[in-house]
Amino acid sequence: MADGSLGFVAAGPSLPPTARAPHAAQTSKPELRRQPSGLALGAAASFCLATLRRRDRRGAARGRMQSHAELGSRETPAPHDLLLRVARGEPGDHTPVWLMRQAGRYMKDFRKYSERYPFRQRSETPDMAIELSLQCWRQYGMDGVIVFSDILTPLPAMGISFDVVRGRGPIVLGDLARTLEDRLQGGPDQIREVSSPEGFKESHGFLKETLQALRSETEKKCSLLGFVGAPWTLAAYAVEAGGTKEAAVFKKWMFSKPEVVDEFLRRMTVTISNYAIYQVESGAQCIQIFDSWAHCLTPELWRRFAAPCVKQVAATLRQACPDVPIIYFANGGSSYLRDQVTALAGHIDVLGIDGHMRLDEAAKIVDGTGLILQGNVDPYILRYGSESEVRQAVRDSIDAVGGPGRHILNLGHGVLQGTPEENVLYFVEESQAYRGTSEEYSSAEKELLAA
Repeated sequence: MADGSLGFVAAGPSLPPTARAPHAAQTSKPELRRQPSGLALGAAASFCLATLRRRDRRGAARGRMQSHAELGSRETPAPHDLLLRVARGEPGDHTPVWLMRQAGRYMKDFRKYSERYPFRQRSETPDMAIELSLQCWRQYGMDGVIVFSDILTPLPAMGISFDVVRGRGPIVLGDLARTLEDRLQGGPDQIREVSSPEGFKESHGFLKETLQALRSETEKKCSLLGFVGAPWTLAAYAVEAGGTKEAAVFKKWMFSKPEVVDEFLRRMTVTISNYAIYQVESGAQCIQIFDSWAHCLTPELWRRFAAPCVKQVAATLRQACPDVPIIYFANGGSSYLRDQVTALAGHIDVLGIDGHMRLDEAAKIVDGTGLILQGNVDPYILRYGSESEVRQAVRDSIDAVGGPGRHILNLGHGVLQGTPEENVLYFVEESQAYRGTSEEYSSAEKELLAA
């Protein structure tokens, strides 16, 4: 795409004024210097050689970035299925990377669509959804493309209407805060479950068409991710009729009539399980389950209402599609990460970590469980950080789990609007290029550089 260029060229390092050599006129007399020993010369030569090698690597990286700036495109490095391999527990020689909300308004090309077409038109029109899914991958070369859609997309198949209003976000129609129990009883407005993947063919044919095309585009180039909303999050969204801070209305139902909530969650769980299978049958190679409102739940409420649904979705998907890795991400759920591990180990493959927990602490908690971690760089580092800060955050994340190829790099939440496009490039490049502390500076080199 001609207008997909990032519009920048990485400049070489320059010395600050205080570090430049003094002018000849400022030197009044020569200074006698001691001759260095052979040992010192050998150490200096080794350090210079190491420095030159690092500069060569950096020069090559700058050359690549300059090429990206000119071409506006970048290929995913081999192996093309690294994300799937690591998700299954196989170590890689580098760390696979994708970003939540990697297709978003931070990209100029994305805004050409978002500023003109309503969300549902974009996400439910295959040609648009395909293009918006692929834009970021073409530009940055992530290891995974995730289909452009929304967690609320399956609700109409259940008889629950929704829309996305610009400037306000998703809204769910039907006043379920008042009518939930009645709509579970029967009648023309009954909330129904979708009891098989085939149940989505008529209402969600657009998604199948989108995923099939994306699979064709990404085959043997990178991995294709589908996603679903976790049953509790979707149920809460439907009852709250839109965004909320604490899901207070749905919690009232949970405490006053838990049997009603249980039935609603049962139907939601059956539907979401089959929706996930439908995506895999349409081409998705990996499924992420988003519990976007997990921050509203205490550990006790999560164990009671949310965890059983996630386990059932994972079990149903695993039985139908045994080779498909399953990722679970509970936004705000790091405060009860141990509960997640206890409940979900053996049911899912990858556990996404939000930005409110150190990744090395999460690694200790999941050690020995077979779970792979995903995460968890602060999105604000990409929004406001410098190139060096973005790259260092990537290295820190990789080192925190024991080195490259041991987890899937991602953010602690989605890419923020206003994030510089070049920072996303630095994030992706560093993940795929970094080979661990052994190739970085030694302790002695760090001291010399610091001096």
